[in-house]
Amino acid sequence: MEDKTYKLSNGVEIPVIGYGTWQTPDGETAEKVVDLAIKDGYRLIDAAAVYKNEESVGKGIKASGIPREELFITSKVWNKDRGYETTKKAFYKSLEDLGLDYLDLYLIHWPANAKQFENWDEINKETWRAMIELYKEGKVRAIGVCNCKPHHLKSLMEMEVKPMVNQIEYNPGNRQPETVEYCKKNGIRVEAYSPLGTGRMLDNPALLEIAKKYQKSVAQICLRWIIQNEVIPLPKSITPSRIKQNLDVFDFELTPEDMERINELPDFGFSGNDPDTITF
Repeated sequence: MEDKTYKLSNGVEIPVIGYGTWQTPDGETAEKVVDLAIKDGYRLIDAAAVYKNEESVGKGIKASGIPREELFITSKVWNKDRGYETTKKAFYKSLEDLGLDYLDLYLIHWPANAKQFENWDEINKETWRAMIELYKEGKVRAIGVCNCKPHHLKSLMEMEVKPMVNQIEYNPGNRQPETVEYCKKNGIRVEAYSPLGTGRMLDNPALLEIAKKYQKSVAQICLRWIIQNEVIPLPKSITPSRIKQNLDVFDFELTPEDMERINELPDFGFSGNDPDTITF
């Protein structure tokens, strides 16, 4: 495998690919697939309070037997818990549910937006203030955001600790160039959720053609394209063969021509959840 980690702006190392737990059924399924993913070689496990499976994810982490310091565990504060006190409370709840002493990364799941709140920027800053304190207390090794466009990030970039990660919806059919460019320019590492567009990428003719050329699956082509763009993909599957296959993307490289061909695909992978217009 090529370089297995990137350095975040504070020097903390983060794996180049992670395993997502969104929509993973709580209970035995979540426990088993997280254990399996870690045993297959994933070291970044991406969790969130709103996924309602953190206790099971925590059991899977423990069952893997891999030393805690070799893993990179992420959780997120949900929208109803934004704000100073509530963010701290939510953090400790996730920590308890996951059965951990600390997190490697804690993220604001969605920014408050102007459509929902007049004081949206203030809400985001208060949430971030709590994150900074948790970070300074050593409870979490890195902090960041999800679903933030440049205008959501502006105020946070002026605070004492800047976001280190922005996890966004990102795949060959939804590339968000302005946000990605802003993050790269400002030292914020981009993570990609829905790297396969929740399946929307898999029957795209251009991607099928490229996959055939490399004798890889469309999923592997998508993940490889993301990695070559220096973004961290977070594929999610509960199928053992796919969990393994999604990690098998380090024995080939897309040519500059194929990268460009993918970069020029029309937009077809957006879920419709725009951080400026969501109401949840």
